[in-house]
Amino acid sequence: MFEMLSALFVKEAWAMAPPAGGAGGGGAESFMGFLPIIIIFVIFYFLLIRPQQKRQKEIEKMQSELKKGDKVITSGGIYGLVESVGKTTVTIKIAENTKARFGKAYISAVRAAADDEE
Repeated sequence: MFEMLSALFVKEAWAMAPPAGGAGGGGAESFMGFLPIIIIFVIFYFLLIRPQQKRQKEIEKMQSELKKGDKVITSGGIYGLVESVGKTTVTIKIAENTKARFGKAYISAVRAAADDEE
């Protein structure tokens, strides 16, 4: 019984024809295999990477254009008035007779003049 079953399976295995394109595979078939990965990368680029790069450029532009008298918000949530601007630092007046020096990278926003709610 075992010999008959093994002979049956061996015959079927040997009877299978080799693939039509040979063992190397075609160039178009390989490309079609990578196409979904390429599409996913393109989607991630336009939905995640590109908007983040655009936002980072806007922040860098805002930080480079800081000037005395600007009302700013730090990344820690401190509201203040710019007293002086250095190459990499900004001195901010937080309260009467209170000044603090921050790195330009820690300035997260410049407030509009209409935001006077103090």
